[in-house]
Amino acid sequence: MKTLKFLCVALCMTLVAALHPFSTQAQVLEPGEQLEYRVSYIGITLGYIKLSTEQADVVRGNAVTKAKVYIDTAPGIPFVEFHSVFESWIDNSVLFSQQFLASTKSKEGWEYDRYDFLYPDNKIHITSGIKEVKKNEVDIITPSNKKWNDGCSLFYAARQMLLSGRSVSIPTAIMSDTSRTLIDFKNIQKESIEIDAVKLPVKTIFFKGEAKWKGIYGLEGNFEGWFSDDNARIPIKAKMKVLVGKVNIELTKWTRKGWNPPQ
Repeated sequence: MKTLKFLCVALCMTLVAALHPFSTQAQVLEPGEQLEYRVSYIGITLGYIKLSTEQADVVRGNAVTKAKVYIDTAPGIPFVEFHSVFESWIDNSVLFSQQFLASTKSKEGWEYDRYDFLYPDNKIHITSGIKEVKKNEVDIITPSNKKWNDGCSLFYAARQMLLSGRSVSIPTAIMSDTSRTLIDFKNIQKESIEIDAVKLPVKTIFFKGEAKWKGIYGLEGNFEGWFSDDNARIPIKAKMKVLVGKVNIELTKWTRKGWNPPQ
């Protein structure tokens, strides 16, 4: 009887893993989680990124969790100043987005791109314009039968897929365009790395990828990432190519109940 019970439990666990191939021991969507990063180039601070996981919500009948990314240049950086906010309504599978809003401050006001992913209709509805100048709005309907990520939900999807053992091509909607992000989760490596915010080395999982799109400040091309080697899979460090060259993005502060960098 005990053997039969054990086999039933094992079968159930196998079925769950098959139905949710990316979710094994992942706890990615944690409302209240806040992560702050310093962006630097050859030791010079260029800007800051803040990633905030907010509350549960519903979009067109779909259960989602809202998240935000704030991107700001550091004071005193010559010739360049920008402030951007990305808001994503992430499907609770963590693998794609239901809705996305990107806002960037300009001289005319806040320029925005809004994406509504209308999956039942195989369409993406994109609205672009300036919030303060309604007449400049542009509507685009793009046929699509894919599930999409955006400039915010991509962080979470990568965390969810970290231990998938696959090389993935993630459909990515960004800068009023559609493209893809390639990430190699097949050749991940466990590494202990040092960051200024933590006294002891942090246990991480290292991977590589390539952005087939161009984002803010010329972000494009090959990148490297180090996520925490635990269930939270917090982005600890990254190296990405922008206009000035390859920058370092490093975790400086965090708020997540019960979590500290694994050492």
